[in-house]
Amino acid sequence: MKKVLVTYYSRSGNTEKMARMIADSLVTRDLAVELIKVEEVDIDTLPSYDGFIVGSPNYFGTMAWPVKKFIDESVKYFRKLDGRAAAAFTSEGMIGGGGDTVVLDILKAFLIHGCIVQGLTSAGHYGPVAVGAPDGRIANEVNVLATTFAELVNRVR
Repeated sequence: MKKVLVTYYSRSGNTEKMARMIADSLVTRDLAVELIKVEEVDIDTLPSYDGFIVGSPNYFGTMAWPVKKFIDESVKYFRKLDGRAAAAFTSEGMIGGGGDTVVLDILKAFLIHGCIVQGLTSAGHYGPVAVGAPDGRIANEVNVLATTFAELVNRVR
């Protein structure tokens, strides 16, 4: 069974709700899923995963510092995460607040690691972006992400 890390930082609880929705959806797709707050991830476990889904609230159009710290520490495994799947998600306080840039910033780091990212044609193109608490739209996007991500993980590793 393929192993996926879903990790996140959440201050208001909205990003955590999204992370739980994603993890719950992935489990139904026969993946071993570990849901861990980003501050609690043991960086030395990264090579043991087949895929990564990372979430952060939108802070000034980019990821929160704990997520950036996690990514900075992941440099230890540069060239050792090649070929794994990656995805990202965010929550923000208002429409047009820069959520897409948060997701893209996270994805850029994993692309540099050699991870494989798939765009979403029927949901938040780069990854789910909740405005406030996750709602029905986000539940649908999470479902699309989980389906697409599970297929990707099973194809690439």
